[in-house]
Amino acid sequence: MQCIKDSIKNINIVIGCDIGCTYCYARMNNARFHTTDDFNIPIFFENKLKMLDNKKHTAYLLTGQSDLSGWKQEWLDKVYEKMKENQDTQYIFLTKRPDKIKLTDTPDNGWFGVTVTSSKEKGKIDILRKNIKAKHYHITFEPLFDDVGKLDLTDISWVVIGTETGNRKNKAVSKKEWIYNIYNQAKEKNIPVFMKEDLLGILNEDEMIQEFPKEFGE
Repeated sequence: MQCIKDSIKNINIVIGCDIGCTYCYARMNNARFHTTDDFNIPIFFENKLKMLDNKKHTAYLLTGQSDLSGWKQEWLDKVYEKMKENQDTQYIFLTKRPDKIKLTDTPDNGWFGVTVTSSKEKGKIDILRKNIKAKHYHITFEPLFDDVGKLDLTDISWVVIGTETGNRKNKAVSKKEWIYNIYNQAKEKNIPVFMKEDLLGILNEDEMIQEFPKEFGE
């Protein structure tokens, strides 16, 4: 998940993920810049904790180069301490594997999300709500491989929609009708929707919707 707003900043406090998605931009970036020796092994950069005190931004994405399912509990506990010290700042987490996570006590300024890429994966939304007890849930639909169909958006606070970037052979390209199926269902429940810039070309500029939860500020 890329940073999508000036006031939302990426802090890659953990780098690495063993899922191995063929479309993973984070893995490609690591191969290019050699941030870590082995991207399959998540590494916690404890020295970055102090960055969570920065009041310049209203929200921080903490899993831009990792998946929450690969975080150790001790890492999460240290991040939670900082979150509780900065109640007016929002902290965003994302996972593709909510079935690997069990969290029962999360700070109210934590936003816990799941990536859904196809109709076969939408059951992950139920698993997210079951396995992570949180005040805020969000879903990222990126990339999309088909029409996800009918969704249960109960208790979802934010929806993000994107498509695959880069030049990978046979890369997934979202279709306009798939995008608007998600958007229309979210609007029925008054859930803010953010369409990523990479959807330009699939959507016209005047069709782009870029909304944020009120907690993120403006």
